Amino acid sequence: MSDFSPHTSPLHKRYRQDRAMPEIWNETLDIILSHRSVRGYLPDALDPDVLPALIAAASSAPTSSNLQAWSMIAIEDHDRKVRLSKIAHNQKHVIDCPLFLVWLVDLNRSQKIAELHGEPSEGLSYFETFLVGAVDTALAAQNAMIAAQSMGLGSIFIGGMRNDPLAVSAELGLPSNVFALFGQCIGKQNPERPSDVKPRLPPEAVVFSEQYGFDQAALDAVQDYDARAREFQREQGMKEQDWTKQISKRVNSEESLDGRHTMREVLMQLGFGLK
Repeated sequence: MSDFSPHTSPLHKRYRQDRAMPEIWNETLDIILSHRSVRGYLPDALDPDVLPALIAAASSAPTSSNLQAWSMIAIEDHDRKVRLSKIAHNQKHVIDCPLFLVWLVDLNRSQKIAELHGEPSEGLSYFETFLVGAVDTALAAQNAMIAAQSMGLGSIFIGGMRNDPLAVSAELGLPSNVFALFGQCIGKQNPERPSDVKPRLPPEAVVFSEQYGFDQAALDAVQDYDARAREFQREQGMKEQDWTKQISKRVNSEESLDGRHTMREVLMQLGFGLK
């Protein structure tokens, strides 16, 4: 039985709603539900054991057919972080964090292994295999994020690595069939740049029984979420806007993709077949 009061429970922090805590609860769930995006970092170098621990956590993630179709590049060089920050629309935390990881969909390794055994690698030319690599990479990175949080470190994923995949590829010396899916800042959070748990959509809007059921009740739950999202924005000193309005703007046109509408063509330039 949990000892949390309704207004201080991890579920309340995550949903900003009074929800009964499950009878089964543990420290791992506390860590997962306490996730928040950290954009302010102290310059302190990390303990040398941090990176090996993150790698071990990443390597423990599930992987389709044991393909393990991901790699990661650890970056500490200031000048390289500056260049990558520019690609990510000048996100300063990319520079400030002591450790910046770039997570890669890596089909190059599988191709080299096929060559080692004198086998063709036609299966790598299909979109399904790229999708497997993207899922493998995301799962590994999420494991690393949870591991970082368990060590008291802050973290945030940087999708801005996809703003200019060709430039990232050149900067990191990526071969054909390797793609930088996203970056990740890791470090000690600057106490002068606090952040809080951002509320998420309630289960009623995202979880259905047996078959998909986004009905009027689910839509109502989404619209009710707007008020909680605005409350968070107000507390964090952010511009207030309904979440539903943000999403509608994010998907309303090719321009809303911020230049990433050419991603398929770029991936093919990087060697992915995507048949």
